[in-house]
Amino acid sequence: MEINLFNDASLAPQPRHKVKIEDLQVAPYPDRFRVKVNLKLTPFQERPNLAITARRSDGLLVSDLDVIATMHFDNEFTMHLRGIDNPAGDYTLTAELYYEARNPPQDKRQIDIAVPAENA
Repeated sequence: MEINLFNDASLAPQPRHKVKIEDLQVAPYPDRFRVKVNLKLTPFQERPNLAITARRSDGLLVSDLDVIATMHFDNEFTMHLRGIDNPAGDYTLTAELYYEARNPPQDKRQIDIAVPAENA
């Protein structure tokens, strides 16, 4: 006899080799020095690690975030753009999912974001 504890089979926790980044979305806050990051993972049995970085178009690292053994598959973060006087411009945000070793990551997603000029 099989008992299904999940009404939606897509929400059933998966073994680590099936876990990946399902969705990545980024939007700047009105103050332009922060960005909202929404990151959805495959529901998991073993808690993965995340490494998220934001780089300006010239390659300058302006923000990074490490999440060790996340408990949630639907994540929301605020990242601060640091070390710059004016945040206007183009950025690439990279999210990596890994377990023991980050190099290479188990899954990786990138998304480009444009922070508008003030009063734009």
